[in-house]
Amino acid sequence: MYCASCQSSNQAEFTTEMMIHFSGVKNIDKPGVLVFPKVLVCLDCASSRFTIPGTDLALLAERNAKTASTAGSRSVAALAFTT
Repeated sequence: MYCASCQSSNQAEFTTEMMIHFSGVKNIDKPGVLVFPKVLVCLDCASSRFTIPGTDLALLAERNAKTASTAGSRSVAALAFTT
């Protein structure tokens, strides 16, 4: 697999621990979601990619839906991890 940013094949996969929080003051009392994705890091340009495991993704979607329904609007979030 080649890096999407610089096309290098010099990449490594790392196990991580990540706490994802919902943004905004209205969500200050909402708990974050602890996930353990594997992160693919380009060792040449530092571009990084990760995929959230299915069970964690379902939990994020469920909590996001609850947050959006209490706000009265639909919220869409995109996750990106770059340095």
